[in-house]
Amino acid sequence: MIFDPPLVTGTLVQRYKRFLFDAVLDDGSAITGSCPNTGSMRGLTAPGSRIWMSTSDSPTRKHRHRLELVEADGTVVGINTGLPNRLAEEAIRAGLVADLAAYPVLEREKKYGRNSRIDILLSGDGRPSAYVEVKNVHFRRTTGLAEFPDTVTARGAKHLEELGDMAEAGFRAVMLYLVQREDCDLFRICADLDPFYAAGFRRALSRGVEAYAVKCAVTARQIQPVASIAMDEPGPAVL
Repeated sequence: MIFDPPLVTGTLVQRYKRFLFDAVLDDGSAITGSCPNTGSMRGLTAPGSRIWMSTSDSPTRKHRHRLELVEADGTVVGINTGLPNRLAEEAIRAGLVADLAAYPVLEREKKYGRNSRIDILLSGDGRPSAYVEVKNVHFRRTTGLAEFPDTVTARGAKHLEELGDMAEAGFRAVMLYLVQREDCDLFRICADLDPFYAAGFRRALSRGVEAYAVKCAVTARQIQPVASIAMDEPGPAVL
């Protein structure tokens, strides 16, 4: 996925109200922009951080600048949660996620479960359809280890339960963690920050849900899925 037009650079002043951020562009201009990430963005909102922003002159956009990348821990991290489904499709087509590239039909945002939409539905070739739920990952506390979630996610736990339902119904159910940073070679469910999600993850695996993690190379020019990474067992959960 190539950024077109090219991103502009600046320095983060603050991120607030989840949807907004203030920054100073490299030319000295002070701006307010939109933040396409409603999560905690733990570890990625330090004032003074180097950032990259996309721009748009669309009359429907309240803010011209949108935050895309943040420099943290010596690497560039993608924070836009609107991109993982597109990146997951690229990863699947590139053969980075088990055998999912063998499915001839790929559809996005199809209704399923209890009033939900699956991120990617794979079908065709006479095999059971594969329901793929995608989660954006950008949290890192330990060198080389990506973790999800970085805060409590009741919605994420609901998705795990619905994937388990699909697996028990005879379909393939896949949980794909898309890591928008290149400095991690291992992935783990973050049980200490959300023990209920960790318990739901273990239950989903026991019901037949498959789980994979793919990391991306992130630069100011593009974000590209580059490799599958190992998944560690969730840490201890204190309920």
